[in-house]
Amino acid sequence: MAGRKIALTGIQPSGTAHIGNYLGMIRPALDLVRSYDAYYFLADEHALTSVREPKALLDYTYEMAATLLALGLDPEKVVMYRQSDIPAVFELSWILSCVTPKGLLNRAHAYKAAVDENETAKRPPDDGVSMGLYSYPVLMAADILIVDGNVVPVGADQKQHVEMARDIAEAFNRQYGDVLVLPEPLIQEGVATIAGLDGRKMSKSYGNLIPIFAPAAEQRKLVMRIVTDSRPPEEPKDPATDNLFRIYEHFAGQDKVEVMRKRYLEGGVGYGEVKEDLAAVLDETFSGPRAEYEELMANRSKLDSILVDGASRANAVAGATLNRVKKAAGLTS
Repeated sequence: MAGRKIALTGIQPSGTAHIGNYLGMIRPALDLVRSYDAYYFLADEHALTSVREPKALLDYTYEMAATLLALGLDPEKVVMYRQSDIPAVFELSWILSCVTPKGLLNRAHAYKAAVDENETAKRPPDDGVSMGLYSYPVLMAADILIVDGNVVPVGADQKQHVEMARDIAEAFNRQYGDVLVLPEPLIQEGVATIAGLDGRKMSKSYGNLIPIFAPAAEQRKLVMRIVTDSRPPEEPKDPATDNLFRIYEHFAGQDKVEVMRKRYLEGGVGYGEVKEDLAAVLDETFSGPRAEYEELMANRSKLDSILVDGASRANAVAGATLNRVKKAAGLTS
């Protein structure tokens, strides 16, 4: 692995993982191991912007760790850790904030969305906006830069965060020399987003999820709720615009997808049949990992051991980066 570039994936434990997370973030991130030295962190400190119940945050963190491991993450081949176990991240975050222009943070999508929502509701622009939300991009930059991350796999809607991390690193380097690695976003457009049960982007805020490790019967019930139009089975349908097919094609094998695509275009398939097939494919995909996930969740001490080991390895890299930064800034000799 020596000499390979570093890929960093941050996953916020703010809810139960769903198949949209799997397609848009987890599966692409797991594929990175083939080409990069891969780091994965559970962004529990980031999650404080939205999760304020301590037990829920801890549970979500364990759930996400178990999810990654059950889906194939090998802690012997990658570094997986909890963000809050890397104190150098937060020290670096303050140092970076001192070279980050406020105007850059004003342009962050999440902050602008909050301001727009307030203005629409005729509230003060910053009503309900915490410093955690506002300075989120600086902490994310610290997460990336602390391990000398070269690439960060993100959905298209998260590309700005990586670009801002690069801007912040460039601002530091202009002031103090060539100290920080400049990261690049790694975007796989085909799996950037997936629609949920109602056709909107799959999101816990919309309540339109299919959890990865829900029992098979529950998954089937949710699949049956996917919104479709009223066209009868014999009528041709456009697979490119059909929400149900767009989920199906990500999980069924290529041969099955092409057969189903042909039936859509020619007519002769009903949505109910496609839903039954999708439910079966999801169970085939996740039944084995589901059992491993449940076993891991019943043994949190094993999860703790893996996270502690990952933190130890990440801290070694983070400490070296922070020392380099502090020396450049005149904070240490």
